[in-house]
Amino acid sequence: MTGVGAPLQSDLAVRFLGIDIGEKRVGVAEGDSQVGFAVPHSTLRRTSDRQLIAEIKALAIESGTDVLVVGEPRRLDGSVGPAAERARAFARKLGKACALPVRTVNEALTSVEAERRLRAAGVDPRKHPERIDATAAQILLQEEMDREAG
Repeated sequence: MTGVGAPLQSDLAVRFLGIDIGEKRVGVAEGDSQVGFAVPHSTLRRTSDRQLIAEIKALAIESGTDVLVVGEPRRLDGSVGPAAERARAFARKLGKACALPVRTVNEALTSVEAERRLRAAGVDPRKHPERIDATAAQILLQEEMDREAG
């Protein structure tokens, strides 16, 4: 697991699954290197790490995922606090369970940006909180894909 991974050098499409971890809900987005953009996929209910890892693993298998990208909620100054440490620990368990590489991405303010985008699209985020999570996952995944594309 790395915060800044080496770019994957290949002419083949690399499939990504982006994960925005929350205490109750987890947003999921997907994308591939050939298309070059991420799209929201779904929102999962979180009851336990074991349940969540099993669901993400099933999604990863179903979509042919090559790389997992997990949001790391750093503080606004970029430092790592308890929430980021929990996300890193979860990312390690997820990568091991899925036998896939995991990258972590600073997800500071992705939920705020997701709400802004939903409002701009005419969606009331208060009525559709699950869409915030999936859109936040899309944002963090897109950041990683853009960084990799260089």
